[in-house]
Amino acid sequence: MTSGGFYPTHRTPVFARNMVAASQPLAAQAGLRILAEGGNAIDAALATAICLTVVEPTGNGVGSDAFAIFWDGDTLHGLNASGRAPAAWTEAQFDGGVPQRGWDAVTVPGAVSAWVMMSRDHGRLPFERLFAPAIGYARDGFAVSPTIAGLWAKGAKLLSTQPGFAECFMPDGRAPRAGELFRNPALADTLELIADTNGEAFYRGALAEKIEAAARANDASLNAEDMAAHEADWCGTIQMPFRGTELHEIPPNGQGIAALIALGLTDRTAIADHGPDDPMAIHLQIEAMKLALADAAAHVGDPARMAFGPEALLVADYLDRRAGLIDPAHAGDPGAGAPTAGGTVYLTAADAEGRMVSFIQSNYMGFGAGVVVPGTGIHMQNRGAGFVAERGHPAAVGPSRRPFHTIIPGFVTTGGAPEMSFGVMGGPMQAQGHLQMMLRTMLWGQDPQAASDAPRWQVISGRRVAVEDAMPDATVAALEKLGHDVARGGTAAEFGFGGAQLIRRSGAGYVAGSDHRKDGYAAGF
Repeated sequence: MTSGGFYPTHRTPVFARNMVAASQPLAAQAGLRILAEGGNAIDAALATAICLTVVEPTGNGVGSDAFAIFWDGDTLHGLNASGRAPAAWTEAQFDGGVPQRGWDAVTVPGAVSAWVMMSRDHGRLPFERLFAPAIGYARDGFAVSPTIAGLWAKGAKLLSTQPGFAECFMPDGRAPRAGELFRNPALADTLELIADTNGEAFYRGALAEKIEAAARANDASLNAEDMAAHEADWCGTIQMPFRGTELHEIPPNGQGIAALIALGLTDRTAIADHGPDDPMAIHLQIEAMKLALADAAAHVGDPARMAFGPEALLVADYLDRRAGLIDPAHAGDPGAGAPTAGGTVYLTAADAEGRMVSFIQSNYMGFGAGVVVPGTGIHMQNRGAGFVAERGHPAAVGPSRRPFHTIIPGFVTTGGAPEMSFGVMGGPMQAQGHLQMMLRTMLWGQDPQAASDAPRWQVISGRRVAVEDAMPDATVAALEKLGHDVARGGTAAEFGFGGAQLIRRSGAGYVAGSDHRKDGYAAGF
């Protein structure tokens, strides 16, 4: 593993035996606090995730969905805690597509079920103890961090008229500024109720009833029966071997399979002949990613409705054929879909006993649907927008179906043993970020912070590619010469270049990196 220092950044890799990396410092510290109190990495990850619902509402909340991949000390587990559409939804109801905002975009939120299941089956500390930091920040307040303050202001302009939003998130008629104290006492009460009832109040009790009442008041279908019917699934992982390691992703209904396809395709090129920042290395990754995104857009959705299992897209013969479409000399146009903006939090934790957790939790688009359940502080995701209106498509909208999901936790093993837990939040940037992080760490040997700091690219559509400002002029010129239509001069906020958190094994402990594009923080002891 090589050290950092390749790219302009004020951050250095962090080494420790117990580690948490998250997109918001207070949440990462909450996880560390749980580790110091005797909790394991699963406890730490959950405490961090719960705290993020308070301190980073611009990307997640109690009304979010979640996925996880983690090593419990002996075995690798995958958890799908995404919710389903209300049972009353029909294809005809959404012939024009599911809206992006409002109650008609809301599916059953699954994050709370992830907290319950992971704590029950793999945690060490009592469930209610994991909530203490979050409840404290919700009731007593916290100072809003800078990046989140900017996203909050943008969300407020867009969502101020949605039911309950301004009352909850715009005290004094505006979004809080960086450094200002924000309190959400109703959310503190909600978290206490979830903790005290082990999640039952959320899915089969008082909170489920309040969610139904708010939906009904806005002529939406979500009801208490939909909430009670929710189940998260231990789903295992799907994987792609890569030069002595294995990249693991959650199986569909998520886009993790796109990262696996792209990695398999890239491995069939001459990418190892080039350095990590060589324009040809970037070109080959882009071309592989286009093919992978096209496959995901065409074939991935609710697994019960897919025409074939995900393994069909990962077999060697298929990848060999698809890799033959990659032209080293020219940019192609296989018809990948255009990304949309995302709002997500990712975190990872590891403990001295060897457990490693990769956890992602999301509203989808920023504050999600923008609706807040009165008196609860719960703002709801808009995962229904992940459905498509095309009837017969595996991601077609319909009753009790799981929508296509952008959020994906990543995990790497070496010969089946845990190597790295990582993720890159940011809508459709996530699979693209997984490919870039995987190659930088596992092929070119960069440490997690250097891999995170490097300038990123993102496929937009056709031959259109966005690159960060930090991408060298010579690299951009070389990509344009190969036929790429490069969008230059954008910021991460505009193009969504994501936010990475990574923890990798190193010597007697771990080395971590946290993305400078977020307010993030990697720390340990």
